[in-house]
Amino acid sequence: MNRKLKNNELGRITVETFKETTKTPIIVVLDNIRSLNNIGSVFRTSDAFLIEKIYLCGICATPPNKDIHKTALGATESVDWEYAKDTLSLIEKLKNSNIKILAIEQAENSTKLNDFKPKKGEKYAIVMGNEVKGVQQEVVNASDFCIEIPQLGTKHSLNISVTTGVVIWDLFCKMKS
Repeated sequence: MNRKLKNNELGRITVETFKETTKTPIIVVLDNIRSLNNIGSVFRTSDAFLIEKIYLCGICATPPNKDIHKTALGATESVDWEYAKDTLSLIEKLKNSNIKILAIEQAENSTKLNDFKPKKGEKYAIVMGNEVKGVQQEVVNASDFCIEIPQLGTKHSLNISVTTGVVIWDLFCKMKS
């Protein structure tokens, strides 16, 4: 039998310790995400896997916001974030800093997530698109890679917070191995 752990047994670190901890070399770029719950969920996932930073672009709401906080559960305090009005301008700035841009989108000639191999020593920015329109085409065009999560069912779409979790977990595992 497995006993569930109590909160005080989880080994949670403080916000101060989180800030000082070496981060996973991943940046999350949210490209015009409209749902505050999705934004909060991305913060929480980013906290769990020590993501370096989140950029909130375009129509994305920013903390402090009660609906973001409802799903972030305090992760807006631990994970660094910044607002950028224009996603494409941000992508160009990140590329100029030698950060590889991964647009997470279903597109021609995309690379399946399970086939993508991050290079040791590289830093990556994953671009997550709007719930309806996805990643802007001009941002896809400017990206170094277009990464697609293989899907076998009838829907061929995942919620943006789920997609972010899948991509971060996959990259995190590959980078740590």
